[in-house]
Amino acid sequence: MIARSHEPAIGAHYQGNGNCTFRVWAPAVECVKIHLLTQPERLVPLQREPDDYHAALVQEIMPGSLYFYRLDDRVERPDPASQSQPQGVHGPSAVTDPSYAWDDSSWKGIDLSEYVIYELHVGTYTTSGTFAAIIPHLAGLKDLGITAIELMPVAQFPGERNWGYDGVYPFAVQSSYGGEQGLKALINACHGIGLAVILDVVYNHLGPEGNYLADFGPYFTDRYRTPWGRAINFDGKESDEVRRYFIANARQWIRDFHIDALRLDAVHAIMDVSPRPFLAQLARAIKDEAARLGRRIHLFAESNLNDARLARPPELGGMGLDSLWSDDFHHSLHTLLTTERDGYYQDYGKLAHLAKVLAEGFAYTGDYSSFRRRGHGNSTAGIPGQGFVVFSQNHDQIGNRCRGERLSTLVSFEALKLAAGIVILSPYLPLLFMGEEYGATDPFLYFVSHGDPDLVQSVRHGRIAEFASFHSGRLPPDPQDEATFHCARLDHTMASDGHHQVLRLFYRQLLKLRREVPALARLDKDSLTVETPEDTVLLVQRRHAPRSEVLAVFHLGPAIVRTDISPGNGRWVKLIDSSDATWQGPGNDIPDKIHCDSTLVPLDIPGWAFIVFGKEA
Repeated sequence: MIARSHEPAIGAHYQGNGNCTFRVWAPAVECVKIHLLTQPERLVPLQREPDDYHAALVQEIMPGSLYFYRLDDRVERPDPASQSQPQGVHGPSAVTDPSYAWDDSSWKGIDLSEYVIYELHVGTYTTSGTFAAIIPHLAGLKDLGITAIELMPVAQFPGERNWGYDGVYPFAVQSSYGGEQGLKALINACHGIGLAVILDVVYNHLGPEGNYLADFGPYFTDRYRTPWGRAINFDGKESDEVRRYFIANARQWIRDFHIDALRLDAVHAIMDVSPRPFLAQLARAIKDEAARLGRRIHLFAESNLNDARLARPPELGGMGLDSLWSDDFHHSLHTLLTTERDGYYQDYGKLAHLAKVLAEGFAYTGDYSSFRRRGHGNSTAGIPGQGFVVFSQNHDQIGNRCRGERLSTLVSFEALKLAAGIVILSPYLPLLFMGEEYGATDPFLYFVSHGDPDLVQSVRHGRIAEFASFHSGRLPPDPQDEATFHCARLDHTMASDGHHQVLRLFYRQLLKLRREVPALARLDKDSLTVETPEDTVLLVQRRHAPRSEVLAVFHLGPAIVRTDISPGNGRWVKLIDSSDATWQGPGNDIPDKIHCDSTLVPLDIPGWAFIVFGKEA
């Protein structure tokens, strides 16, 4: 793709004083007109430009004005780069006012190593399901130790209930959430108290309902297929402008909305065999944008390939992304806690898997996968700790269960604390899913509100088929039923009640230790060792930094176990003990301080417990 000195701005851009420019890429049609639904209505022809763009400057138009593009006088369609769809995915686009009274001019973002991520779904995080309703909760998240909230996709989707991955207007903010102004207000509020904002974006497919891009040009290709529908044309004929479309979208979030990072959904479904991959081009564009703005901007990627090349720099043959979600970490931990072995969980369940993922970021780095029936992954050598995002729960791993059960309903309270300790005290970037910090029990189910009856039936049948071999014998709740959506809404009052309050305080203390103890704050895989004493279900993790050493012992079994540990010469003080009565644990006889002179120290560790010692200076 040949770089231009100036990329044409697509969509409707209000210039002030009643002037607005319109530009759309439409190689599939000869003539494009704007049908302005104003009083009186107007029909304005666009002029054809190089590379099949069509553009016009329209006067006497104000923000809020509705419009369609009329294609070859045959059909009318919303703007592919619409920034607002107030009447839904089939309705007209609206001109927006780009101005906003930002007061975050001193905000430059945070370093990648400082990210502690809180993933949330706007529609179910609060009862009202809006951006504005999240703002009162930000101070509590900050107090917990969160440094960044991650919003599940907010691009306009059909209806008012959706996870967001059925979005069909990447540039438009979901109107039922509060639209463009609501999102900007939330981001502004986050920056005001020192929270970064990550936005989940979907560049591997568009949703099926309201998806009219093919009427304008070859946005899609039949050469590949994704699990969710037609693949985006990233490497075929006329794919240069398709790439520009999505890169322009990414720049919009960074430039106009002050987003700090993008989470790229399922990049393994971005089909691209070109010599210069789209992901590398996107990473370069975002780094250039960050340099121009003088801000720290990061790219996180979800992939099921365990391909460390995504996070390697281009000069080493990589894509230049910053950090990767590690499903291996979740699967290795989840199977040990629950003993589940269905579906892809069959590849996990041994303590060795968790030990390896703690040491390397992935459990499969070329190893044979029985689920895939082939070798899976590649080496993570050279990828630092902040190159991986780890979690015990996220929207996928909860919501793609048949009944949307959270870990809090599957394991004991002690096991919940253990999971938190393994994630937060790892050398990677921890991610919490909304409500996890207090053991929320509200299920997070898959839900939609499509308007096409045939599509609704297809989604219903698809969910049933998906669980035929995974959680077999159970039928998932109807995704179209509004009750399925309502039961996913969080009950925040739970956070101040009984063991839920204790769990939240426990998470807060863990994040405090991670932040304040140098050995735990150092995200360096080379400064970590992991041991699995023979004939036990114990993980012994050692972390070190200059003038700071930490020893953590995690017990992944139900019965009390005695083990002999050699911390190393010196005095060791207990930093946290998950079985302590403070955390409503069963208690133990392990002293608060240990003096070691190369001898073995016997420890009796309760089931599903962990203990962390720090060496005194």
